[in-house]
Parts: sequence; C-alpha cells; structure tokens
Amino acid sequence: MRLWRADIKALSTCPNVHVKLDGLEMIVNAFDFHLTPLPPSSGGMATAWRPYVDTCIENFGANRCMFESTFPIDKGACSYPVLFNAFKRLAHGASASEKADLFAGTASQFYRLGTTISH
Repeated sequence: MRLWRADIKALSTCPNVHVKLDGLEMIVNAFDFHLTPLPPSSGGMATAWRPYVDTCIENFGANRCMFESTFPIDKGACSYPVLFNAFKRLAHGASASEKADLFAGTASQFYRLGTTISH
C-alpha cells in the first residue's frame, strides 16, 4: 500500500491523467466479497475501498476523479444499487461541487460530453 500510494502521488503530477474510481469490486482485487455467505453491503464495500478512493481523491482532486461502473459486468460482485450507494458513502463529506465532479462533472469534462468537437 505504501508503494502504491507513492506511485499514485507521482502519477498525480501529470495534469493529463484522470482516475476512474471503479473496479475494486472485481474478484482480482482480493477483497473476497464473493466468498462471503451474503452479498456485500454498500457500507462494507465503502469501508474496504476507502483507503484507495481517498488516496486517489486526495492526490488528484475531485476534478480529476470519477466514479464509474462497468455494469452489467459488475453484477457478478454486487447489485447496481449497492455499488451506487457505496459510491455515495465514499463521497460523504465531500463538498457539493466535489460530489458534482465525482458523479458527473469530471467525466463530462474528460469525455467532452455536451460539447462540440470541431475538426
């Protein structure tokens, strides 16, 4: 974790790099939610993911981080409402403008949604 945090900090110095906050529910990430008798709760997922998500937001800022999902592929790990509620729990304490960035603004800006690209 210490090395990963150092790498994230170094990567955040590149102004063109943005972070998608997703994929932590995948089996390859070793949270082992798939081994529990019941599906994970949004609270359990948020607690497990918080060190990773917080590190990214602290280093990149909300304006370069975005919550995203690969649903329906993610359905193997949890339901969409559970995933979305985990994101909301992770954003708790963020300002209104930071939440706007995390849930839509960063993606809209990064992918140039709603803008016309001239050639």
